[in-house]
Parts: sequence; C-alpha cells; structure tokens
Amino acid sequence: MADLKGLRVGYVPYSTALTLPGDRRRFAGYAQARSIDFEIADPRKAYDVVVLSERADITVWRDYRKGKLVFDLIDSYLAIPRTDLKGRLRGLAKFVSRQHRYLRLDHWRALEEMCRRSDAVICTTAEQRRDIEKFCSNVHIILDIHSSVIQQVKTDYDAGPEFTLVWEGLPATVEGLFLIKDALHAVHRNRPISLQVVTDPLHYRFLAQYGGRDVLDMVRKLELPVTLHPWDEKTCAEILCVCDAALIPLDLNDPFAAGKPENKLLLLWRMGIPTVVSASPAYERAMAAAGLDYACRTASDWQRRIEHLIENQSARIEAGTRGREYAETHFGEAQLLAQWDAMFASLL
Repeated sequence: MADLKGLRVGYVPYSTALTLPGDRRRFAGYAQARSIDFEIADPRKAYDVVVLSERADITVWRDYRKGKLVFDLIDSYLAIPRTDLKGRLRGLAKFVSRQHRYLRLDHWRALEEMCRRSDAVICTTAEQRRDIEKFCSNVHIILDIHSSVIQQVKTDYDAGPEFTLVWEGLPATVEGLFLIKDALHAVHRNRPISLQVVTDPLHYRFLAQYGGRDVLDMVRKLELPVTLHPWDEKTCAEILCVCDAALIPLDLNDPFAAGKPENKLLLLWRMGIPTVVSASPAYERAMAAAGLDYACRTASDWQRRIEHLIENQSARIEAGTRGREYAETHFGEAQLLAQWDAMFASLL
C-alpha cells in the first residue's frame, strides 16, 4: 500500500462539494476510506500527486510539470468514431462553455495528449485499457466503490399482481428506456407492469448545464405506469429493493454507450436485485462470470427474460443472490481499495 499521508495530494473533482457519484464512488471515496488528506487542485500550485476526474480542464493540466498526474478516464471517449458529429463538436463546446480554458477542436487528440502526459491512467473496462495503452503504459482498471449507497439488501422476492421494474441512473441516460419500449409493451399486454425511475428530475442535454428537460415528461412517453423518484443517497436503496427487477438498456450501436463498464450492474447486484441488461461487452462478461443469462440484444430477448423473471420466483431469487455473491466476492470494498493502493504504488 502506497503511503500518501505525508504527501501533498490534489484532486480535480466533478463537484467542489464532492457530492456527485463520480467523486464519492471514486477518488474521494478512496481517500475517505484511507484517511488521506487532499485539497481541490490548483494548477498554479505544486503537488506530489494530482488526481484528475473527467471534469478536469485537460487543456491546462496536460502542461502541468509540478508533480505526478493520475487521469481517471472512466468513459469510452476514445472509442467514439471520428465521424461522430457530437464528438467533433465536443472540444468547441467545452471551450465556449468555459469548461476548457484553451480551444482544442480535436477533443480526441486532447485526450490522447492528456493520457501521454499522465503518470497513470485509470479506466473501467478492458476495451478502454487497450485504447489508452497506445498513449500511456501505466493503465489500471478500477470500478466504483458503492459502500455509501448500499444501505439495504433485497430479501423479499415475492411479486404482486403488478410486477414492478426499476431503472436507476443519470438523467442523460434515461432515454435508453425507449430502446426497449416495444418489449415492455409486449410484456405489459400479458402481465401488468409498472416502472419506477430513480434519477434527477431535470435532464440537461448539452454539457450537463444547457437544454434542461423534465425527466418525468420524457418517461411518460413510454406510455406505461411510471413513477419518478428524485435520486437521493439516503432513499435510493430502499426504493430499489422494493422493486421486483431492474433494467439497464444501452444502445449497442453507440460505441460510447456500449463501452460502459459494469458499475451500475454491480450496484444493483450488491443489493440483491435481479437485473436485465443490454449485451454490452462488460455486461456479458459479468453475467457469464456470475452464471446468469440476462443479457439482451433484441426486443424478443428483453421480453423473454423479463417474462421469465415475472413467472418464476425461483429465478428472481437466483438472479438476486448469484449477482450479490459475485459482486461481493470479486468487487468488494477491500478489493477496490487495494486496486487504488496498487495504482498509487506504481507512482511512488
């Protein structure tokens, strides 16, 4: 274990109050667990180590030479095709919105340069690591720490006459539910279902601050019985655990979405919640490793697997208990903290 307690450590967070999941579940959560003091990093100051979240201004930090840098690059930005319009505009948008001090039109190149400058890069999937290793030789896969959220575990797998499905996540990804709208309607024709949505009430379509939309208005267009619950760490587990099964639909044709890690699945599994997912590489690996078969590619896959859980309490129990056992055995807090330890040891 690397000893950071005598060092000056800086962190560029997702939020200065350290309240967002990207802070609590990653470096800030690790630092709290290991009693490591750190400050919000200022590029004008010297630090022994600076940890950069994805919100960091990489047009500034790429030129930092006063200490070692760790870049926590958890999303698959490097996998986005160079022809993608949103990707081609990302650098300009970050400059116009003042997220970046300097204009870098080629955001892919800016990320590559940040990886080259970094003394270590953290990512979340094997596919991301392969992309990043072209630019940095010291790459570590580390998934989220969920300890603060897991305040309850599902124990009751009975289902009432109306089967309750739940979706949890950031509002930017709630539109994924529309990918399985037809499957949900097909299920609903045979057995009444309702949908619980746990997320922030507003969705900002651009740069997390522009183009606000009401999430409840969005999900009502699914034309199913739906209830929106504002995301709150104090109530999240309770809401999730009373539901019968969870859904994680992703657009498998979108490299960014399909490149997501299994963090959300592990969060749900830690609470013993049966979960049906899109067959992304990370989710397929996790399902296979846990001995479960709830990864879907087609609408009929989604319908068949949801109906299987509706009709079989034993299947719900198996999906919940096997998932929890896998998550706790392979991704418990001790293992995750040890991975952060190893990453810092590689620097020091």
